[in-house]
Amino acid sequence: MKKHILKYSLHIVLALVGIITILPFAWMILSSFKSNEEISALHQTLLPKTFTLENYVSLQSNFDFLRYFANSVLIAVIVTVLVVYISCLCGFVLSKYKFRGRNLIFGFVMMTMMVPWSVTIISRYTMFMKAGLQNTYLSLILPVMVSGFGIFMMKQDISALPDELLEAARIDGANEFRIFHQIVLPMSKNSISAIAIFQFLWVWEDYLWPYLMIDSDKKQLLAVGLTMFNGRYATDYGGLFAATAISIVPVIVVYTIFQKRFVAGVAAGSVKG
Repeated sequence: MKKHILKYSLHIVLALVGIITILPFAWMILSSFKSNEEISALHQTLLPKTFTLENYVSLQSNFDFLRYFANSVLIAVIVTVLVVYISCLCGFVLSKYKFRGRNLIFGFVMMTMMVPWSVTIISRYTMFMKAGLQNTYLSLILPVMVSGFGIFMMKQDISALPDELLEAARIDGANEFRIFHQIVLPMSKNSISAIAIFQFLWVWEDYLWPYLMIDSDKKQLLAVGLTMFNGRYATDYGGLFAATAISIVPVIVVYTIFQKRFVAGVAAGSVKG
């Protein structure tokens, strides 16, 4: 009896937490179909009193949304692909090759995870400015293309692969390049999916670094572009909600596609080693 009470109580608590989490997103999406007058009204309702698509229709004319959206997708995809590939390659080398200094290198990788991003942002900004990389996409790609978290995840996952399988491939004449791409990568799909989702989210939501490094409106990313809805005297909340509602679509799509492998990858990375 106590187990059933505890079970139902847990379900109720989780349901309440889920509602509290989803409610702001639901309110934002529903508000994107309201006029600014209704959004700013003293008496608020969850559902729109007057349903309108004007916020979505006028989005591109009032705000170069498609350009910012495309820029963000481009950078997020490039960075995610680079991080996944480099993490897999480093994880493969650190887990399956024995050489002097391997543990020292891995220890250095782990140390980078302990240093907050905000601590090094001034030194990075100065270095990139002196290198003449301001207002270039390289300034957004280079600092994050090597991920300590990704290398750690892939080392944990790849270390569990049987050495006998790799040795059998070598006996059959496969070189290291082929072993990595045709054996290691396909067998590490779960961890790859987890890293891809994390990295895509981090790049997609990053605001401060693109704000500091990109000056051109044509090259700016969506996270920074959304601040342009804040006018001097008023804010176009309807347009802001519409743009934000569309901006979360790629995140939902990526997570939906990799959801099952994401859960399995996180679980695998946390217990292997």
